[in-house]
Amino acid sequence: MRTNPKIEELDIYVWEGKADIVDRVARCMASFDVEVIRADDIAISPERTALRPSLAIISVSVIDSGALLMRDWQAAHGIPVVWVGAAPRDHDPATYPSDYSHILPLDFTCAELRGMVMKLVLQLRAHSAKTHESDAMIANSECMQALLHEVDTFADCDTSVLVHGETGVGKERIAQLLHEKHTRYGQGPFVAVNCGAIPDGLFESLFFGHSKGSFTGAVVAHKGYFEQSDGGTLFLDEIGDLPLYQQVKLLRVLEDSAVTRIGSATPVKLDFRLVAATNKHLPQLVKDGTFRADLYYRLAVIELKIPSLEERGAVDKIAIFKAFIAQIVGSERLSALPDLPYWLADAVADTYFPGNVRELRNLAERIGVTVRQIGAWDAARLQRLLALARTSQPVPAESAAEVMVDRSKWDMAERNRVLAALDANGWRRQDTALYLGISRKVLWEKMRKYQIFDEEPETRESE
Repeated sequence: MRTNPKIEELDIYVWEGKADIVDRVARCMASFDVEVIRADDIAISPERTALRPSLAIISVSVIDSGALLMRDWQAAHGIPVVWVGAAPRDHDPATYPSDYSHILPLDFTCAELRGMVMKLVLQLRAHSAKTHESDAMIANSECMQALLHEVDTFADCDTSVLVHGETGVGKERIAQLLHEKHTRYGQGPFVAVNCGAIPDGLFESLFFGHSKGSFTGAVVAHKGYFEQSDGGTLFLDEIGDLPLYQQVKLLRVLEDSAVTRIGSATPVKLDFRLVAATNKHLPQLVKDGTFRADLYYRLAVIELKIPSLEERGAVDKIAIFKAFIAQIVGSERLSALPDLPYWLADAVADTYFPGNVRELRNLAERIGVTVRQIGAWDAARLQRLLALARTSQPVPAESAAEVMVDRSKWDMAERNRVLAALDANGWRRQDTALYLGISRKVLWEKMRKYQIFDEEPETRESE
């Protein structure tokens, strides 16, 4: 009888080397739905690890024999590893691979082993859930499909990546995708830091960490962001907000691949991938002297541009809105309601969101909560929410002119898109509306808004 239903359908590959641990692991895990596999003389099947959760338990003696190189092995198999060795519990980390933290003593108990396995099973499930969520990223538009293709192309590179995009487009989401799709770093931590929110005077402590007793209040040692991301990905959002004196220190760590805690003289070697993001034009900041050129070139080995919500178009707007509504209302309640009203989808498609996906989510949350509470698509209520969203968009005074220029460019592009669709469908409104994925009423509103008449002069002349 299974004593713990949470550990099930798991493969445990054991390399015991000179240690006799395979039988002990099998005995400790006998009450669970776990298959213990002696792996010293076999190869792992990637097809099997893709279908079943898997982890490895490896004796340190395997490293001593030279039969296994940690980085090569993990890159090839991509599953968590628990190291087993005779070092005491307060061992020197140099005894083990520097980028691994799951360690059991050679005299481990069944309770210790089960606790470690449970911890890794939970991590595997969390990682799987995040991966599925990221895989479900909505990308119906051509520009988003092209971006995700770029992510797939460069995800497994070890070099730094600089992500550009307006506020609210999902720069951290793309950084998470780059992390999760990396064979080696994807098994490590993902540490996200907003550079614009670092308090003055705390940069060194937060990024470099400190030793115990290094200053008043340092009662315990603390790992900084650099050490926390060792073996994984460090995501620095709003990198353009980092002051010059902090940029110098960041560049030094990237060049040396090492960090020294405050109050310590011993550097700690690091291995992490850096992904930075900004909504600013860094080359211009370099010209202005507010961003170091050498740091920019160090960050921008690979550059990715995330399109704005307006660039993605109505097809992504509506799909994202529907996904948010389903998440907020709940699948059971939503299935009891009629389909999303066409007028609501059309209104969302025709709304300009300066805050991009973040602002669209806020609107979806207000509408979703209303629908969930009253159990209906109340047109009067929802139209008031839509009107409020369209009239309450804050625009900073210093950027108002820039926003108006961007909106004017978007309006002109949208007008040209409608004209092209009308031409392609012989100016038949119903066919054009179907072609654009909108209703006939919304098409008429767009034609009125952009001053498109039923028959353009060139069309009448051709007839």
